[in-house]
Amino acid sequence: MPSKFASGKYSIAECDRCGQRYKLSQLKKEVIKTKLFQIKVCQSCWDPDQPQLSLGLYPVNDPQAVREPRPDTSYQVSGNLTDGYNGGGSRIFQWGWNPVGGSSSFDAVLTPNNLALEVELGTVTVSVT
Repeated sequence: MPSKFASGKYSIAECDRCGQRYKLSQLKKEVIKTKLFQIKVCQSCWDPDQPQLSLGLYPVNDPQAVREPRPDTSYQVSGNLTDGYNGGGSRIFQWGWNPVGGSSSFDAVLTPNNLALEVELGTVTVSVT
């Protein structure tokens, strides 16, 4: 069955945005919010569809709960550590930066400093032969 339209491979058209002349095959249709408009633009005027305009168009499946969960049995309660502080169990941790441990005089009760900094310095001799 013959086509209703000519191929148009030598057709000249104007960009609907800037008005410059291009081959019709070089122009692209403009897509705005996933809708195809009858605007043909050149490569320099063409904007890809902004993904943020599609928010809410598609359902989001982001499950947070676990089906048939089991209790965590890996937690172990520990007694006092060797330095006399309460161990607090297997999930207690401390982190810190300057000063190591983060405990200051005004919040020492809230954030006890159980971290100890150990440094060893030595010398390295390099000889070039």
